[in-house]
Amino acid sequence: MIFHKRKEFTGHAAGIYSLAFDDEFLYSGSADRFVTRWNLTSGIQDKFSVRFEFPVYAIALLNENKFLAVGLSTGDLHIFSLALKQEIKFFTQHKKAIFTITENKLKNHFYCADADGNISIWNSKTFDLLLYLPMDCGKIRRIDISKDGSSFSLAGQDGFIRVFETEFFNEISTFFAHKEGATAAIFHPKNPDWLLSGGKDAFLKCWNWKTGTLLTEIPAHNFVIYDIVSLNNGNQLVTGSRDKTIKSWNTDTLTFSQRLDLKEGGHRNSVNCMLKLTENTFVSGSDDKRIILWEVLQEE
Repeated sequence: MIFHKRKEFTGHAAGIYSLAFDDEFLYSGSADRFVTRWNLTSGIQDKFSVRFEFPVYAIALLNENKFLAVGLSTGDLHIFSLALKQEIKFFTQHKKAIFTITENKLKNHFYCADADGNISIWNSKTFDLLLYLPMDCGKIRRIDISKDGSSFSLAGQDGFIRVFETEFFNEISTFFAHKEGATAAIFHPKNPDWLLSGGKDAFLKCWNWKTGTLLTEIPAHNFVIYDIVSLNNGNQLVTGSRDKTIKSWNTDTLTFSQRLDLKEGGHRNSVNCMLKLTENTFVSGSDDKRIILWEVLQEE
């Protein structure tokens, strides 16, 4: 599975930290304080654009893509109706930067996590706060939901991966994963008992999350891994790093497949976030103010 650059989106005036997709439009949140919407076909900014008073660190589409949640560097959480094109809710539950917002569609939940290690759990239909959990684990950069919606994982600055069940929100597994901090974690796309993680140590690791057993580890990058995305029906992974590169891996063996760097039309600065669009396409956002759409190179 070989990727090539299909399109580049430019217009932000600062680094891009979060991406969302509704099957038609691509949304991006940036340190320039804007959330911008892009036409995926033309690569041009849509008329929809929202400016905030502070940098945007996390965005997510909720409730069948009807609403947009936006988390700021201050901890403020804004909810927009895309149909009405206006803000309908505003929350100040978090007091520090919100780094990730993730929807659990099967439970009608969404989860926010911040720079102090706090998690808020919300009803994605009513926007009621269900629970607030202080974890005292430092910055939480990533939350991932299991395929059946029964669990979610956290990657914490203290180096631990934590897994919670989503009925009573009990912590059901905790294990130390990365020196200096865990920065990315996703449930393995092919085995529900496994989890993939990346950290400040630049290692990509595979775990049995139920036992905390390390199964495989590789020195994947030169600097911190900020994101991991599964593609090709779970057979391929891509990792994005502060070392300015995206790398592709075989999911089963963690063997290296491809490096996407500046020579390949890639990023000039840290790769902060990535998002799967289809099984064969994904987008990446960077401190170089660009979004790049990557797709599988079709053989002639």
